[in-house]
Amino acid sequence: MQVRNSIKSMKNQPGSQVVRRRGRVFVINRLNPRFKTRQG
Repeated sequence: MQVRNSIKSMKNQPGSQVVRRRGRVFVINRLNPRFKTRQG
């Protein structure tokens, strides 16, 4: 999982989904799981 300051480029990937869990913003991608990202 990548930790980034800005997940804007990640949420533009095809198949990605922006999710809030435990006060953090995550990007999950079922099509390409290596784009899993957490903000901050």
